[in-house]
Amino acid sequence: MSDTRRRVKVYTLNEDRQWDDRGTGHVSSTYVEELKGMSLLVRAESDGSLLLESKINPNTAYQKQQDTLIVWSEAENYDLALSFQEKAGCDEIWEKICQVQGKDPSVEVTQDLIDESEEERFEEMPETSHLIDLPTCELNKLEEIADLVTSVLSSPIRREKLALALENEGYIKKLLQLFQACENLENTEGLHHLYEIIRGILFLNKATLFEVMFSDECIMDVVGCLEYDPALAQPKRHREFLTKTAKFKEVIPITDSELRQKIHQTYRVQYIQDIILPTPSVFEENFLSTLTSFIFFNKVEIVSMLQEDEKFLSEVFAQLTDEATDDDKRRELVNFFKEFCAFSQTLQPQNRDAFFKTLAKLGILPALEIVMGMDDLQVRSAATDIFSYLVEFSPSMVREFVMQEAQQSDDDILLINVIIEQMICDTDPELGGAVQLMGLLRTLIDPENMLATTNKTEKSEFLNFFYNHCMHVLTAPLLANTSEDKCEKDNIVGSNKNNTICPDNYQTAQLLALILELLTFCVEHHTYHIKNYIMNKDLLRRVLVLMNSKHTFLALCALRFMRRIIGLKDEFYNRYITKGNLFEPVINALLDNGTRYNLLNSAVVELFEFIRVEDIKSLTAHIVENFYKALESIEYVQTFKGLKTKYEQEKDRQNQKLNSVPSILRSNRFRRDAKALEEDEEMWFNEDEEEEGKAVVAPVEKSKPEDDFPDSYEKFMETKKGKFGWLSGLSR
Repeated sequence: MSDTRRRVKVYTLNEDRQWDDRGTGHVSSTYVEELKGMSLLVRAESDGSLLLESKINPNTAYQKQQDTLIVWSEAENYDLALSFQEKAGCDEIWEKICQVQGKDPSVEVTQDLIDESEEERFEEMPETSHLIDLPTCELNKLEEIADLVTSVLSSPIRREKLALALENEGYIKKLLQLFQACENLENTEGLHHLYEIIRGILFLNKATLFEVMFSDECIMDVVGCLEYDPALAQPKRHREFLTKTAKFKEVIPITDSELRQKIHQTYRVQYIQDIILPTPSVFEENFLSTLTSFIFFNKVEIVSMLQEDEKFLSEVFAQLTDEATDDDKRRELVNFFKEFCAFSQTLQPQNRDAFFKTLAKLGILPALEIVMGMDDLQVRSAATDIFSYLVEFSPSMVREFVMQEAQQSDDDILLINVIIEQMICDTDPELGGAVQLMGLLRTLIDPENMLATTNKTEKSEFLNFFYNHCMHVLTAPLLANTSEDKCEKDNIVGSNKNNTICPDNYQTAQLLALILELLTFCVEHHTYHIKNYIMNKDLLRRVLVLMNSKHTFLALCALRFMRRIIGLKDEFYNRYITKGNLFEPVINALLDNGTRYNLLNSAVVELFEFIRVEDIKSLTAHIVENFYKALESIEYVQTFKGLKTKYEQEKDRQNQKLNSVPSILRSNRFRRDAKALEEDEEMWFNEDEEEEGKAVVAPVEKSKPEDDFPDSYEKFMETKKGKFGWLSGLSR
């Protein structure tokens, strides 16, 4: 059964009064002959086995909690719970239970839940007594009231009755008047009792009581009561924080008084939940479920009210993108949008779709493009957070925008290039912002989330765009730091560690590692486009220069890049590697590492072991013919001897094959000259191996020769040097 409405988790209460998860499955109610009655059955979604078979007993007390939870006891010490994925499924099963027991489905408990001590007390009470009698609201009764409130929390029936009594008699407002009197009299004992009372009333979990407690008239007194925790030597100053420290900023004046009130209320109630109230225990979690729902629905209402006011949002966008807006104002506007997007996460999926479509229609992406290029670090950080919400919501929407933009803008100001530049220019030594931006870029260039259903050409169109307009910006730091003038090479095998100058600045190395991680992702997912780019730019040679870095993590990133390429077992890549003698820096790194048994050693050995196990003949021949003398002394693994064995076996096979061919054919028929091979390779560059068909990388690569990349990068860095001092190391 794939119906998510009926999807549940089954829990049982263990001896330690903790809930144990018994598994996930789908619930149904059906007549079971053996049990002679309607029963609840749960079958595991993994293998269809029976997780639960429980007869709906007419006298069992079932409780419905939080709209998605049904709890009951099967025996004295055996409690069960079903936690539903969806409210609709919970409602369906609840109706079946109520039907069997002859109850109205609107009730939350099907039978009175009373323990033995309560039962004895109820027997002594007159039958007409339905509500709990509250003590009179006086200072000398506060201890009695506190005891009453805390005593009912363990019984759902008594909680209901107390909530009803508090609601009917307007009791909460009277209690808050006593709070003011206690503060004026400095009556510490009374204030401690009031803390217990108000905290207990919150745990009654009743929305009708919350409406009273969180009203403008009462909420600050409720916060005041919660300052006087008996466990604290001195009361907290929550009211002072809420009234003096916390400032309500209106980026654009909000004229709707109801909306203003709702924003104030939500902030204060969230403060009560997150700051004032202690983290609830497992047993208390259910006590505050209605408080969580109260905040949730308030946020939904705020987002909806703001979203419907297009005049308000249009004004915010206008000021955000206006050059005349001062920096402080713009910072507030961006922070408002960040908060607005965070609130939107509370919306249901269809409402969230409408929300982001409204923002897109109003021009959120062009606005972000402007603010992400600003000098203010706080503004850029908030803009990045907003952008992450948009990418998470719809990568396709962002891709569509940047491709349209490319038709009318220079490469330098394209949104994706602005993001790449922000990544390159992150001033944080740990590159926290750059890591976040790299994750967003990865999402945007991931073919897995490019929807073939809506637009069959999205993958080829976007990747063509990215490689033509953005890839040179992404690889600029890599090319600048591995160029000829920075890397003076010595070709002696096994001794180039100290002869190559590599970027040894830690922050630069971190940045290059991030770029390499993204390029490695491209090798795995963009077969054709990245292959064309690597070969045209001789990119692997430049990457392998980083094998000489003193930062082992960067050398490993370079090695991982090569390992992914070899892992594809693509003969075009293999021929490129052998022609360019690109194993040399890897073997040099292995030999320079000496006898140290570390991650670099293991990674290099694994690379060669892969070639041996997969029997990649062209690479095996190249390694043995060019490097075996340097490697034959390595005996702690059998990898290199194994490569030699494979090489000799293949050579013998070729000789046998050659001997079996008549001599007149041997010289011509089975020989392909170098020119034919080159023609084959040239033909490949004019074909597309992608599923989409004939999309190829445009000849923009030819028009941007490799020598231009460091130059354009140097120009870009010059403009940034004044702002980011550490970058000067990149272009020295």
